[in-house]
Amino acid sequence: MTPVLQMPAPAPPATLEARARARLRVEGALPLPGRGHTLDRWRALAAMGAEDLALVKVLEAHHDAVAILAELGGAPAPAGTLLAVWAAEGPQSTVRLHDDGHGPRLHGRKPWCSGAGFIDAALLTVQAGDARQLVRVSTSSSGITRPASGWEAVGMAAIESGPVDFDNVRCEPVGAPGAYLARPGFWHGGAGIAACWFGAATAIAARMADPARVARDPHLAAHLGRADMALGGAAALLRELAARIDADPARPYRREVVRVRSVVERACHDVLDAAGRALGPGPLCGDRVHAQRCADLSVFVRQSHADRDWAALGQDVAAIEGATPWPL
Repeated sequence: MTPVLQMPAPAPPATLEARARARLRVEGALPLPGRGHTLDRWRALAAMGAEDLALVKVLEAHHDAVAILAELGGAPAPAGTLLAVWAAEGPQSTVRLHDDGHGPRLHGRKPWCSGAGFIDAALLTVQAGDARQLVRVSTSSSGITRPASGWEAVGMAAIESGPVDFDNVRCEPVGAPGAYLARPGFWHGGAGIAACWFGAATAIAARMADPARVARDPHLAAHLGRADMALGGAAALLRELAARIDADPARPYRREVVRVRSVVERACHDVLDAAGRALGPGPLCGDRVHAQRCADLSVFVRQSHADRDWAALGQDVAAIEGATPWPL
């Protein structure tokens, strides 16, 4: 009897953690914002966003943490360390800092902690008296637990963002109280998030750019043109802001950052709508990568503050005196 050839089982797909660590080993650090190569940094984030939004969610946070440590004089993380930034606030955030004479300790809960199951260390904001203090904590420290998150997401399903509880956990303050929010880099980093959204939107728009189909379908051509207008304007603002940050990194550019985040957010929604109208349900039902990217982007852009940002932008515009707020 001829023996049956046993084929090896296919290797399981790499986990999100494994892919993030592999990418860091290969590509290393990104240029720091405000050091002359901010646009290169954002282009790298956009490229990752076009590839995989869950991956860029992990890596953008890591690179943001590296920049924060550099800006606030914190010790660099050891090579191979995967970092995160947990800065969500609100009623769910109860974590507090105190010192019992044996060093600073954390007590309480921090919500929306992305990657808590596999990152090595996190920078998190905590209440310290009347101020917010940034601290660094190793996720291997005793006293850290992760309660059930209830993470039922379809978009961004791969990157669980649940709560973390701290019970007398050792930590290391980074910078002075209030310094995390006061530094210009807080705003510069916020624009980096928009570059991630932008990259994903370009990948969704590219799904429409089939020359043969566009040539015979004016409906598709019109929606691709709509995506081009939205993305072209967003790209121009990102390039302009990157140049301004590099020219004067001591300025936060708060208004400009809020504007670019809002414009990129609207561009993402325009592209999602245009692609759905132009391509119909087929790719959303038969193309797993495209469908997941659309679902992920719909969730990720909700990291925007939506109408609250628009209101803040309008208030800033109304407060400008003298020359027009929109010089050409």
